[in-house]
Amino acid sequence: MKVFINKRIPEIGINMLQEAGLEIIFPENENLTYDEWVQYCRNTDAILNIGGDFKYDKAFFDACPDIKAIALYSVGFDHVDIKEASLRNIPIGNTPDVLSRATSDVAFLLMQSVARRASYNFQKVKEGNWGAFDPLNALGQELYGKTLGVFGLGRIGFHMAEKCKKAFDMKIIYHNRRHNEEAERELDAKYVSFDELVTDSDVLSIHANFTAEHKELFNNGVFGKMKSNAIFINTARGGFHQEQDLYKALTEGKIWGAGLDVTNPEPMSADNPILELSNVCVLPHIGSATIEARNGMARLAAGNLIAFSKGEKMPNCANPEVYSHHLS
Repeated sequence: MKVFINKRIPEIGINMLQEAGLEIIFPENENLTYDEWVQYCRNTDAILNIGGDFKYDKAFFDACPDIKAIALYSVGFDHVDIKEASLRNIPIGNTPDVLSRATSDVAFLLMQSVARRASYNFQKVKEGNWGAFDPLNALGQELYGKTLGVFGLGRIGFHMAEKCKKAFDMKIIYHNRRHNEEAERELDAKYVSFDELVTDSDVLSIHANFTAEHKELFNNGVFGKMKSNAIFINTARGGFHQEQDLYKALTEGKIWGAGLDVTNPEPMSADNPILELSNVCVLPHIGSATIEARNGMARLAAGNLIAFSKGEKMPNCANPEVYSHHLS
């Protein structure tokens, strides 16, 4: 079975695929145009996809009718038309859980960096602009005993909430499609409506899977309902927030600060005015950027394709319904 991998991944995943007898095809140049990408995909049986540069939609599947399986090097699959893939009986693998702790670490880091204006103060040091002591200049805020609101309390959200509970004794509220009994039992988390989440959170952190219904959900109307001392954290997908509205909310004092590991659009332009604000910290989508997490993602992605090549069900599959015909 031929597997196209559009970018290099940790060797542990490559070795697994090769030891399983799969033929790997890498592009000569990783900065592919859409047409070049499609041409590579046309000549393979399966894809191990890194990044979300291109969409796996009807047009793609029409152009590449021989693709039999896709393994994503990510948890999220918002760049894949799952319904279309399922109609064509193409399993879509993903890599859940292995990056949960690493991504929650970044959310926790952003929360603290924003609360203490770390990026702003680091820039002052780099510029040699410490200045004289000023008791009122660019003060931060403490997080002890405050309320963390989690939008999408799955594994990543749970780890974020657990850190906040243990480090700062923060109260945990959350909004999900369903109750998270583990979080309610272990973290005393309280399920609330979306409106309550927005109005009651001192820190609001997004950890949900992104779908079309979430597009720019956090906009001017939502920011206007938040506390004036609130910190907005997004490590999920940039599409969750409307960036111009976020800038407006920050500059007008509707919310206190924002920490972003994802932006809308992504990457963020270097001249984006949001980067000039002292109450903002922006990172270049590094949520899973640890040796441990990236190796784990490589193992899961390779494992999905190896299982498929053996006629077995992918261990981590975003559309397990494709197997119902074979298992019934």
